Amino acid sequence: MKYVIMFTSTPELDAAVPPEQGQDVYGRVYTWFGEHDEKITDSGAELQPASTATTVRHDDAGGTVVVDGPFSEAKEVIGGFSVIDVPDLDAAIAMVKTWPMLELPGTSVEIRPMVVDYTQFEQ
Repeated sequence: MKYVIMFTSTPELDAAVPPEQGQDVYGRVYTWFGEHDEKITDSGAELQPASTATTVRHDDAGGTVVVDGPFSEAKEVIGGFSVIDVPDLDAAIAMVKTWPMLELPGTSVEIRPMVVDYTQFEQ
């Protein structure tokens, strides 16, 4: 089953991590990707900081508005994502539990199943 895993963090908490600890954890992230290479079905992507985001959204007048930054009330931001192919949610959870950055405060990984069968949408 395919899942998208989204790596999230809280920028204010990230800024408080001592640089040497951040470098150590980040180094283990590369190892983690190597250890799980057979389950990762894409090249993934690390995203630039949320401060570089631009969001396009619907406005109340029926048009669109372009705003700087992410359009979210959450304190966490998505820092990257990857697509994995594992037998089931339990396998996805087991894999994600080993994500090195989870030891840092304010970090989480969201797991979402992908829609791979669009026949349900056919008319």
